[in-house]
Amino acid sequence: MPSDVHQTQTSVSMFDRSSDAYDAALAVMPGGVNSPVRAFHAVGGTPVFVDSGSGSRFMDVDGNSYIDYVLSWGPLILGHAHPKVVEATVAALRKGTSFGAPTIAETRLAEIIVSRVPSIELVRLVNSGTEATMSALRLARAATGRNRIVKFAGCYHGHADMLLVQAGSGVATLGLPDSPGVPRGATQDTLVAAYNDLAGVQALFDDHGDDIAAVIVEPVAGNMGMVAPKDGFLRGLRSITSKHGALLILDEVMTGFRVAPAGAVELFGIDPDLVTFGKVVGGGFPLAAYAGKREIMEHVAPAGSMYQAGTLSGNPVATAAGIATLEVLEEDGVWDTAAQRATSLISGLNAAGREAGVLLQAASVGTMAGIFFKKEPVTNYEQSAVDDAGRYTSFFQGMLHKGVYLAPSRFEALFLSSAHTEDDIEFTVEAAAEVLSGMAGTHR
Repeated sequence: MPSDVHQTQTSVSMFDRSSDAYDAALAVMPGGVNSPVRAFHAVGGTPVFVDSGSGSRFMDVDGNSYIDYVLSWGPLILGHAHPKVVEATVAALRKGTSFGAPTIAETRLAEIIVSRVPSIELVRLVNSGTEATMSALRLARAATGRNRIVKFAGCYHGHADMLLVQAGSGVATLGLPDSPGVPRGATQDTLVAAYNDLAGVQALFDDHGDDIAAVIVEPVAGNMGMVAPKDGFLRGLRSITSKHGALLILDEVMTGFRVAPAGAVELFGIDPDLVTFGKVVGGGFPLAAYAGKREIMEHVAPAGSMYQAGTLSGNPVATAAGIATLEVLEEDGVWDTAAQRATSLISGLNAAGREAGVLLQAASVGTMAGIFFKKEPVTNYEQSAVDDAGRYTSFFQGMLHKGVYLAPSRFEALFLSSAHTEDDIEFTVEAAAEVLSGMAGTHR
């Protein structure tokens, strides 16, 4: 590998400018950030302030270069600043930033989603994953005439009041049980089950089945670390909800077009009633969607009476980025390359852990990956939440100083892109082997 590919400064002052930038941000923003996990509270040290990105890497304001396995928390499946995405968004930008009126690009993006994802007939574009899941649940209540919903401990579906119950991710990272400011009444109809526990879900339906509007689930959990569904879990949810007249909502904000070319619907062969999308579908811009079967989606205004609206929904620049991303992703070998890199990465990390004698569980599903410092594979939030004695923090900091940027929380997933190269994976595994070797004396 060329010596100049992954250079980082080795002095103790390698984060000087990031530190100054953080101090300035603290003066004008709560916690100095605009989303909690970015603050590095879970892993210590100064948050890295990014200057630019290209391909699989970004450069911070101190001039340090990193291989990026966060990729803006998932959207950048083609890597940073992919030329076709940049070209499409610049062309759209030159025509206007926002119209608040229909554009052909909105229809085109919806057509791509409908054509690729089984079960999807109608699509409503929105601006964020939170907005998509919130709207999908309102729609489920409108379509069924019921009030209660079922979610899973450790699954994060955005920060709407009714969903901040055992929400994993940033809430778990900060050690908050839920969130102040959420009225008790907002969550009184939210029922919580353990992920991968069909018996627990059935028990909730036995008690409340006539008033459960929907079950919402991350088909591959990405907010308690990455946790895959057990065989039969998702099909079991489909069976239970169908039996009781409730809707099944797959929250594919994270997994959409990532765990398979058409997402979890394709990978697991599930026939959901509604699906939410975000991240990849916006190509790095604020765009998301909820979608589903025609007879359900036609409850949405103006076709029906369930109201939901948004000034910037279907923004022309965001839709251009989403269209370009999904079109490139359809090209031969693009998605497969990202998935192959994920497989290579977790294979190398597991081997490095064994060699160092450090308990490590690395796994991947499609282009998502995750790391747990546990003896056994993790299947639910209760297992994920068990303290790992600082192992992930030690690993994160060691890798950061070697030029590898991982999620700054043990409750988050990692993401691979088609821009990651074999050299990137080799460098990462070699760095991990060194870091894990240094951890072996104190973290077993």
